[in-house]
Amino acid sequence: MSGAGGTADFFYREAQRLGYVARSAFKVSAFLLTPLARTVCQLLPSHARSRLLCPSQLIQIQKQHKLIAPGAAVLDLGCAPGAWLQVACQNLGPLEKGGVIVGVDVKERGFSVILSDMCPVVSGITTKDAAISCELGMRALSLAVGKMKAKDSDCIAILEKFQSSTEPDPDEDGILRRGGSLVIKFLENEDIPGFGKFCKEKFKKVSLLRPKATRSSSREIFMVCEGLR
Repeated sequence: MSGAGGTADFFYREAQRLGYVARSAFKVSAFLLTPLARTVCQLLPSHARSRLLCPSQLIQIQKQHKLIAPGAAVLDLGCAPGAWLQVACQNLGPLEKGGVIVGVDVKERGFSVILSDMCPVVSGITTKDAAISCELGMRALSLAVGKMKAKDSDCIAILEKFQSSTEPDPDEDGILRRGGSLVIKFLENEDIPGFGKFCKEKFKKVSLLRPKATRSSSREIFMVCEGLR
């Protein structure tokens, strides 16, 4: 087999044989290390050069540097179509090691369900704990729905109180799909009704639930939002 096309076909077939969704799992071939490759890269426009060099072959990187160890926590940015996720998963070791991989890509259509079980480390100061709980809830809500604009005055007050400077820009979309659902944990407090009003502007159905498994001494309550508009 010879020629660039033959080499590409070889890696494509190898990816299929090994069960990878794309041959990008093998990227950063020996070609990129040759004098000819360096000369070619120097002659290319900067944008074309970056496209050629960016897709690093995770298999080779892992083999040489062993970055992903059993039990590692990995974030893959630009993960589509998923070959790097597959390679990373194979290096996490057995399930009992507790490794995790998260992939994010602009080509993804978002999530059908977002679960936020975030809760502050309880200090015992009720007002402080409640405020942090609401801030965490607002972050989850903002991540899900994106555009945080309210019509009702009570909702506006809630947004101004708990929305931070790190929230998405008003023109950004959230990562929850239309029709999707969101669950947010709160510590019971007087601001929850305001959150509920705002969520009702964004979702078709909003309800509060205190699961039976919750300890009697706990102030945890869950807001269940269904059907993103």
